[in-house]
Order: sequence, then structure tokens, then C-alpha cells
Amino acid sequence: MRRYFVTGLLVWLPIVVTFAVLAWIVGTLDALIDWLPERWRPEALLGYRIPGLGVLVAVGLVLSTGIVAANVLGQRLIELWEALIQRIPIVKSLYSSVKQVSETLFSEGGQAFRTAVLVEYPRRGAWTVAFVTGEPPAPLIGGTGVAEPMIAVYVPTTPNPTSGFLLLVPESEVVPLELGIDEALKYVISLGTITPTAMSSSAPSPDAGN
Repeated sequence: MRRYFVTGLLVWLPIVVTFAVLAWIVGTLDALIDWLPERWRPEALLGYRIPGLGVLVAVGLVLSTGIVAANVLGQRLIELWEALIQRIPIVKSLYSSVKQVSETLFSEGGQAFRTAVLVEYPRRGAWTVAFVTGEPPAPLIGGTGVAEPMIAVYVPTTPNPTSGFLLLVPESEVVPLELGIDEALKYVISLGTITPTAMSSSAPSPDAGN
């Protein structure tokens, strides 16, 4: 009975979690409809609410914004908006940070993660998957007192890789992995249960990092 129960659980759990996440996303986007005046809402016009309409509205809003922002007038409006944001002390810092991260993640030339690596964290002898994000600026490197080249790596938490830690580590103490970014992320999200075959060939030796 236990074996049958576990087998059934393995079938249903991914289905339930997937639909739960999709339902949350759709429900959140459907809340956009509540921003409309009450007389313009579907339930006022049609007599009932249309599930998923908020998703279409969100997609349409994003596409229309992109179309407007792609022309000269739209770019001018964005410049005026950002100039206004820059006058608000706390908001300008948050807005600038989010914009830089967004451009890195979604721009055609941007590359959030350059490569997957192994670093010793949180102590010597304990290894974790990390992602190289770039080279730290000179003032930060000077503050460490380390003479050799350093790199910035992002250590994601498991199973939620959207939170984690930014570490500045000597380049010589980083072990490159023969893994794609997607494979490494899948390994982190799966709590290490999905092991890419290429990882075994790149695993550090016990003396690595010494």
C-alpha cells in the first residue's frame, strides 16, 4: 500500500503544484481588471466575470507599451518619466536597481549568468553551485585585500533560486562546470535529485581549493 501511495503521489504532486502555480499567476493578473472603473468591468457589461481575461489584458498592455516605447515619442515619454522618478529619493534607487537587473535579464545583449561554477560555501570543504555574474569593481576588490583576480558569483538558495547570496571570490578558487545554465538551475531547484551527467566529470577533487 505504501508503494502504491508513493507512486500515486509522484503522479499527482507535479500536476497539482503546476496548476496551483498557474492558478496563482492567472488570479494575480486577473486582479488587473479591478483597476478598471466598475462600469467597464466584464461583470458589469456581460453579467459575469471572465477567468483569464486579466492575462490577455496584461499581455496587451506589455505589447502596447513596447510598441510605444520603440518610437521616438515613446522614448521621450520614458525619459520624462525617469527624470521624474530620479527626483524621488528612495524610489529612484529602487527603480534604477530593478531597471538594471531587468535589462540584464531580458535585453538581447544581456546575460545574467555567464557560466555555472562550484564554490566552497558556506565553509571550506562544502561545495555549492553558483553562477558567475561578472567582475567586481576595483573599489570592492581593493577593500578585500586580495591581490589575485576576483569574480562575482551568485549562490542561489534551494528550491527557490530567485533568492541567494552575492559573493566576491578569488578566481582561482572557482571550479568551472561543464553544464549549461539551465541544467545547473534545474539541479538547484530539484534539491539535487536531478543530476546532470556532465557534473560528475567536473566534480572537484578533495584537495581542490587548498
